[in-house]
Amino acid sequence: MEQTFPADDLLDWYYIHRRELPWRETRNPYAIWVSEIMLQQTRVVTVIPYYQRFLGRFPTVCDLANASLDDLMKLWEGLGYYRRAVHMHKAANTVCHEMGGKFPETAAGLQILAGIGTYTSAAIASIAYGEPVAAVDGNVYRVMARFYGLESDLRKTETQRQIHQLAQEALSKTDPGAFNQALMDLGSEVCTPSSPSCNSCPLSGDCIAFHQTKTDTIPYKSPAKKSPHHVIGVGVIRSDEGTYLIAKRPLDGMLGGLWEFPGGKKEPGETIQDCVVRELREELGTQVTTHKKLAEINHAYSHFTITMHAY
Repeated sequence: MEQTFPADDLLDWYYIHRRELPWRETRNPYAIWVSEIMLQQTRVVTVIPYYQRFLGRFPTVCDLANASLDDLMKLWEGLGYYRRAVHMHKAANTVCHEMGGKFPETAAGLQILAGIGTYTSAAIASIAYGEPVAAVDGNVYRVMARFYGLESDLRKTETQRQIHQLAQEALSKTDPGAFNQALMDLGSEVCTPSSPSCNSCPLSGDCIAFHQTKTDTIPYKSPAKKSPHHVIGVGVIRSDEGTYLIAKRPLDGMLGGLWEFPGGKKEPGETIQDCVVRELREELGTQVTTHKKLAEINHAYSHFTITMHAY
């Protein structure tokens, strides 16, 4: 029997229970774009004050384009995933100086801009312009997998493609933006990864995972590969005047445009002190001698971890 998605029930639930968020009070594509970029890998409660400060400082896309990247990076400080800010600056310049200050009005057109992929383009196009295109993020994968009882590995491309197709077929053509936001809210607030509130869910009447008591096992994700670990050596160089030497990272790499003490990864067979000496010679063209160790710091990024030794 073919499973029919109850889009109207979902929208009725959303209109009553939707989260009141500042970016939901506008159809301005610039403001929606800012919110969607900030929400990537970042919790809503963290984003709200940054979003409000951002629009206060850069109220239009051309205000952002004409600002310096350093100004943007300073405002972004603490939000993390700084490459988002670099891409935003590049995209703002494209919109302001090549598109007359107007964002493309389709998901396909939006993907021309730096930092905008399939999900973000669909979210902006559906919310700002009403384009009937499904925006599928982690929350939506989970809701759809449970509703349709999909037990295949969520890490596999075929499973993701299947869910995209199902979401597109389920999409409300009358209010696609609200539908996409409703699925996101449902996944965030009700159909949570663990202990979902099925009795409060507008989809539970037809949800296969709920009726088969499989919400603990759907969606299935194969174990993730272990994150690599890197050992980093950095040199803290202080002048007689009390200033410290820092270097700006290349814009096209990780943490592009941010400032750091010079250094880099330890290579096989060398000591951490040798690493610091070599890295500073390669980066600065100068020969240094390491003295006492100042700090050892462990830090986790999204795809790897580091231990940084500072001398």
